[in-house]
Amino acid sequence: MNDVIKIKLDEIKMLVTEVLQKQGCDLHNAKALAKTITKAEEDGASSHGLFRVPGYVASLKSGKVNGKASPKVKNVTPVILQCDADNGFASTAHEKALPMLAEAAKTNGISVLSIKGCYHFAALWPETEYLAQQNLVGVACTAFKPSVAPAGAKEAFFGTNPISMAWPRKNNFPVVFDMATATMAKGEVMIAARDGHMLPDGVGLGENGEPSNDPKEVLKGVLLPFGGYKGSAISMMVELFAAGLTGDVFSYEAQENDNNDGGPPSGGEFIMALNPEIIGDSSWEKHCEDFFQKLLSIDGVRLPGSRRHKKRSNDEYRSVNAELLSKVKSFL
Repeated sequence: MNDVIKIKLDEIKMLVTEVLQKQGCDLHNAKALAKTITKAEEDGASSHGLFRVPGYVASLKSGKVNGKASPKVKNVTPVILQCDADNGFASTAHEKALPMLAEAAKTNGISVLSIKGCYHFAALWPETEYLAQQNLVGVACTAFKPSVAPAGAKEAFFGTNPISMAWPRKNNFPVVFDMATATMAKGEVMIAARDGHMLPDGVGLGENGEPSNDPKEVLKGVLLPFGGYKGSAISMMVELFAAGLTGDVFSYEAQENDNNDGGPPSGGEFIMALNPEIIGDSSWEKHCEDFFQKLLSIDGVRLPGSRRHKKRSNDEYRSVNAELLSKVKSFL
């Protein structure tokens, strides 16, 4: 069923908050995650919005995730922060740790946050955009369970391993990109399978190891890294930053440890904040804005994140898949 229903953003947030509380979250954890899910719907990132709720619920039902998590943050040094997510969803850890990360970067010019033991199932841009709104440059990455074959292989080893960066702009939306290092986010492939859409060439291989445009076949097989060996190398870098540097699990270890309940695996996240007011010079803001304007003067160019920001400026209603909305309501 591909019918859609119009629903207000506030209704989405209230619904998700109620569902999560019903399924085992306390109010604080429920509100943090509902805010993240609603942001995704607001910006038109439907693969990371309500679409993720069944997975979140599954991980609560199985007891894998602590719905009453109380993350703890410690300063290892003035610029290095470590967050123990208390086996909870990443959104709750972000609410606790990101303000501390931003403050450290404002004071010292740069700061790094490692989050361990969190369940990240959302878009990455909320973290980096939060930092950009504090007039900081934000960078974040996290790994996942294997679903992407390294360049030259036909066997999954990397996660979709997204990376995000946000750059602040005065009196304007920040420049933000959030991308899987696979050719396509797995959630988008799943939505294509649900809605009966074919995939572009080069997204993935079917179960037989041959290229396929059928999302159902790709879900049985593997995704490919974007740009061949280039995307593969960046995906490896994400593994090393999000697992090797934080001390959390690599994608293959996440797979080994997960109960496969349909929700996210436990893993780590690496987030860095940089303060251009300290690192750069007094003209950094104008210099960069001149760069963006020069880039925008080229016919056909748009800045990363601008489509989401335009969507955000639309009315308070969003169109959601009717069958999905019904399923989410069934968790009440």
